[in-house]
Amino acid sequence: MTKKTIAIIVVLVALFVGFNSMFTVRENEYATTVRFSKIISTTSNAGLHFKVPFLDSVKYFPKATQFYDIPPSEVLTSDKQNMTVDCYILWSISDPKLFYQTLGSKSVAEQRLNALTYNELKTVMGTLAQSDIINMEDGSKRNDIYGNIASDVDALAKAYGIHVEDVKIKQFDLPESNLNAVHNRMISERNQMAEKYTADGNYEASIIRNNVDKQVNIMVSNAEAEAAKLVAEGEAEYMRLLAEAYNSPDKKDFYEFTMALDALKASLNGDEKTVILDGNSKLAQILTGVK
Repeated sequence: MTKKTIAIIVVLVALFVGFNSMFTVRENEYATTVRFSKIISTTSNAGLHFKVPFLDSVKYFPKATQFYDIPPSEVLTSDKQNMTVDCYILWSISDPKLFYQTLGSKSVAEQRLNALTYNELKTVMGTLAQSDIINMEDGSKRNDIYGNIASDVDALAKAYGIHVEDVKIKQFDLPESNLNAVHNRMISERNQMAEKYTADGNYEASIIRNNVDKQVNIMVSNAEAEAAKLVAEGEAEYMRLLAEAYNSPDKKDFYEFTMALDALKASLNGDEKTVILDGNSKLAQILTGVK
C-alpha cells in the first residue's frame, strides 16, 4: 500500500470521525446527548455542537407547541349518565432531560397525556349533572372548566418534563343509546315552555281585551248620555222657539192653518183625490168660502 493511499485513508477516517463528532441543533428543537443510555448534556441553543464519536448519540425533541387531538371518550356525570367528550390538548416540552428520562418519545408522551387528560375529565365531569352540561349557555363557565382541567393536567405533566398550555373541549355529545331519550326530553321541555308562554300570552290578552271592552262601554255610555242630553236640549229649544213664534192668537191660528194644510197634503198622496172635511173645520170654511 502506497503512502498516498494511506494518506487518503487517514483523511477519510478523519473526515468520518469529524462528521460523527458534530451535530446541528435547529431553532425549534432541543438536543440531548446520550452515552450508553446516560444523558450527558441537553441544549436548546441553535447551531453546531460536538460529541464523542461512536459513543454518543443525539436525541432531538420539538421545542414548539404540540397539538394532540385526543380520541373521543366516554365519561360519567354526577347523575350517572354517560357522555362522550371530544377534546384536544396543546402541550410543549419544558424539561427535555426529564422528558427523555421518563417518556423518551413524542408518541409515548401523547399516550401519557391522553391518560392524564381522560382521568381529569372523568373527575371534573363527575361533579356536573348531564342537564347542567347540556344547558350550559354561559361561555365563562365553560372557560372556567377548561382552565381548571388544563391547570390540573399541567400539574401532573410536570413530572414528565411537559408543560400543558391548554385543554379545549370541542364537543360534548351523547352516546347513541341516550341520544333519542335526551332529544325527546328536550323537545318535551320546550313544548312545556311554549305552552306556558302561550297560556301567559292568552291571559295577558284577555286582561287587555277586558280593559278595552270596559273602556269602550264607558265611552259608549257617556256618548249616549251626551246624545240624549243634546236631544233633550234641542227639543226644549224647539218648543221654546215655537212658543215664541206663536205667542199671539193670529200666529196661533196661522200655525194651526199651516198644520192643517200639511195634513191635507199628506192625505192626497194616493189615487183617491176626495177629501171629507167637517163643516165646522176652518180649513173647510176657507176652501168653500162659507163661514
